[in-house]
Amino acid sequence: MTTLPTYKNWRLETDSNHILWVCFDKENSSVNTIDREVMEEFANILDYLANDTMHQGVILASAKKNGFIAGADISQFTKFKDIQEATFVLTLGQEILNRLEASKLPVVAMIEGFCLGGGLELALACHYRVAEESSKTRLGLPEVKLGIHPGWGGTVRLPRLIGSPAALNLILNGHTISGKAAAKLGLVDAAVPKRQLVHAAKYYILKQPPHHKATFLQGLSNQTIARQIIGAYIRKQVQSKVNPSHYPAPFHVLDNWEHMGVDSQAAYEREAKSCGKLFFSETCQNLVRVFFLQDRLKSLAKDSSFSPKHIHVIGAGTMGGDIAAWCAVQGLTVTLQDLEPRFIAPAIKRAHALFKEKLKEPYLVQKTMDHLIPDVEGNGIAKADMIIEAVIEDLAVKQATFKMIESKATPQAILATNTSSIPLDEINTVLRQPERLIGIHFFNPVAKMQLVEVVKGDRTSQKVVDKAIQFVRKIDRLPLPVRSTPGFLVNRILMPYLLGAMELMKEGVPMTAIDKAMKNFGMPMGPVSLADTVGLDVCLSVANYLGKYYGKQVPQQLIALVDQHKLGKKTGEGFYKYDKRGKQIKPAGVHYEKPLEDIAKHLVLIMLNEAFACLREGVVEEADLLDAGMVYGTGFAPFRGGPIHYAKSQGINELYQQFVKQQEAKGEKVEVKDWETTEV
Repeated sequence: MTTLPTYKNWRLETDSNHILWVCFDKENSSVNTIDREVMEEFANILDYLANDTMHQGVILASAKKNGFIAGADISQFTKFKDIQEATFVLTLGQEILNRLEASKLPVVAMIEGFCLGGGLELALACHYRVAEESSKTRLGLPEVKLGIHPGWGGTVRLPRLIGSPAALNLILNGHTISGKAAAKLGLVDAAVPKRQLVHAAKYYILKQPPHHKATFLQGLSNQTIARQIIGAYIRKQVQSKVNPSHYPAPFHVLDNWEHMGVDSQAAYEREAKSCGKLFFSETCQNLVRVFFLQDRLKSLAKDSSFSPKHIHVIGAGTMGGDIAAWCAVQGLTVTLQDLEPRFIAPAIKRAHALFKEKLKEPYLVQKTMDHLIPDVEGNGIAKADMIIEAVIEDLAVKQATFKMIESKATPQAILATNTSSIPLDEINTVLRQPERLIGIHFFNPVAKMQLVEVVKGDRTSQKVVDKAIQFVRKIDRLPLPVRSTPGFLVNRILMPYLLGAMELMKEGVPMTAIDKAMKNFGMPMGPVSLADTVGLDVCLSVANYLGKYYGKQVPQQLIALVDQHKLGKKTGEGFYKYDKRGKQIKPAGVHYEKPLEDIAKHLVLIMLNEAFACLREGVVEEADLLDAGMVYGTGFAPFRGGPIHYAKSQGINELYQQFVKQQEAKGEKVEVKDWETTEV
């Protein structure tokens, strides 16, 4: 028998059916990502296949347990010298995948786990695709989230395979879908249980059924007239969600598809040139930076020995109940305690809705419900690896709760508080072992907000901090270590921003203009809408608390609205009014003649001043961690790279001088001589 060639990143094996298995196993990496060396080796494999006479077909698979291919190696993005080099590398990748598509041997992509970006583009060039059916298998082209678009033929092959509406929905939004959903779209030929995956892959080699093709209507959607009609409609939809100057990639995709369609070599050429150009856009540079900031937060988890199995949550309100639900959906056993069953019932109902949304399959929903246990008596405290307190923001109540917890918990259990602002060294004074207390501050809504502040008090043990960070990663969240000062990081920076918006309203600036100005800047929602969403009672509580430490005045309008029980979205009225579905009702006939940019500059300067104060005081260790916290904790415009990075790009000293003038115009003194009194 002929000896098979060997490679650093690919393993070749022949089975009893004379099928060649080409298994991707990237050297010195826990996940499969594609870089130049990987593609060069794959091109050599295609050379081998061109002369192969001993195999019936090829199955492309992953030798990694965690997924098929995660996409391109993002670090490669930073190594291109110029647009021409980026375009050349993309064109080379296209040519390799075109050779795969033209292979005389049938090729099946056997997909289990993630199949993203360049990984899906490789799969699209195969003749057949089979996928494991569960929601753990995710397929998608998420490149727009990095400020680019697919560059190895994905924007051409996918619309050609499943029609433009479904394809553009995936590409423009960067969504991922399960194996089962992919099969319904025609993206994969079959989605099967894991135990049948190998059999299904072999079936397509041995039987070689006709290749999947778009239906007549799907094919029609890529014709010239249809592209003009569909393109105009989709462009309008995308523009309502994102600003082309902030996120140009989706609009490049639409332009390329409208002008070139999916049936010519010119479509591939335009895709490569367009993507090559986007690599050097400011948006791409900053989104890649944010991607690496996310990796940085993930890498903080060092204590792999701590693997909690049982979490006990005290307080079944919005935060406590949703923390409990999220822990359960991540596979942990959770006991949820409150004073009476009627306080726990709404949390269980919300959890069931979350499980249905996340897990889909009824048996998985039921299995997870069984792991979320109502516990009025608090019996779970003695069994838990971690106890999370999520009671009201009242120091005395929290102290009483932790005295009770310490008396019942095992000596090894982590004691955690979800306080949003109270310093740990005020809470832990009642504990015999204050070093056990850690802050684990989630943000609302828990199921959507990725960031969790891990708060270290002066007495908190570093071992406890490391274990808390490991726990946050275990539940698929991003840990941000912060020092226990009032407001920690996110609320400390966010509150002056929100109060600044309320101050502008007092001066006569319409709230709609304020919100529009900050959305134009790139924030996910304006500060007034954000206050209504968080809850005006919560805003008032945090503002009162932080005011004691930082001397911030609380706006009378905020106090008045809370007194009238107009708490925002949850009560149907706050600054705005809301309909029965919770949709905001915009005030009619409001005009504002002055430039919205002036509003945005005013509020951003307030935010930056507080951000630099946090750096000076060591609330976080460095500027990159602060930027990561604000992007993932508040949605600070990701395409700007974070507040400190934005300040650097605009000129820190220049922005500081603008802030001084702004404060002097209001008759307020600025305490510091500049913003650069610490290393940033």
